[in-house]
Amino acid sequence: MNTESRNKGCAGFGFGVEFLPVNTTATEEQIASYQQDGFLHVPAFLAADEVAELKQGVLDALDEMGSRKINDEDLGWEDKKQSYYDKVFTQRLNLHRINDTVKKYMLDAELGRMVCDLEGVDGFRVWHDQTLIKEPYGNPTAWHLDDPYWSFTSKHAISIWIALEDATLENGCMWFVPGSHKIARFENVGIDENMASLFDVYPDMKNVDPVSVPMKAGDCSFHNGLTAHGAGANMTRGRRIAMTCGYMPAGSTFNGQANILPPDYLASLSVGDVLDNEAQNPLIFSRTADAPAT
Repeated sequence: MNTESRNKGCAGFGFGVEFLPVNTTATEEQIASYQQDGFLHVPAFLAADEVAELKQGVLDALDEMGSRKINDEDLGWEDKKQSYYDKVFTQRLNLHRINDTVKKYMLDAELGRMVCDLEGVDGFRVWHDQTLIKEPYGNPTAWHLDDPYWSFTSKHAISIWIALEDATLENGCMWFVPGSHKIARFENVGIDENMASLFDVYPDMKNVDPVSVPMKAGDCSFHNGLTAHGAGANMTRGRRIAMTCGYMPAGSTFNGQANILPPDYLASLSVGDVLDNEAQNPLIFSRTADAPAT
């Protein structure tokens, strides 16, 4: 596990709550692979004790949120277990706002530097975190893109996906279409019963063999916001527990889509406004910006 960078300080400003002994140094080979394929598997990203700590934080936040999918104002996202989508996974968003353990990991400054290195940009803000728990016999996750759902438009959005239990072919590990971030535009599809509807939008993706990425607990993957990805059904009696976070390049602007923005904040925005609200989208790392006032 590479922790050398933890002791050297940052080239810029990091705004995470504390440094953690996670594997957050991307090699030149990993950066090149990520930029070519649009995704990267990082084995042993977290040690066993870190996996246990983060998993407990996720489960504690899940208990606190109950049926609410997002812990902000009521956005009408209450989990009623009625739709196909609600049986794909148990989804709870922005856990970092109510759980210090989740915050410690998802807002870590060295993780912020790593995503900057992978995407070749100067800074990132949190868009939202979410736990995605594929319950026993949970539905498949249809192929989709991430960034077109969100309230900003960027070719450099990035997500981390951390396995908190083994993610296998049997219980619904992640799959990616290599290089699809270079094909995709910003048209998208919903996650529904039609597993392959994304390929009707992007026929060229049908010509690329998808790659499965089984993970041990503590492994993670990174993927670009325009990389096509999905997951199979959970065919087992156990849960597939993952913690994820999407990151938005600093300086991104509002594109008019509400997504998860609270109503009061949404009402204050016009298309083109910079999304730099520190409470909503905290800056976790920047090579150029001054640290925000505290």
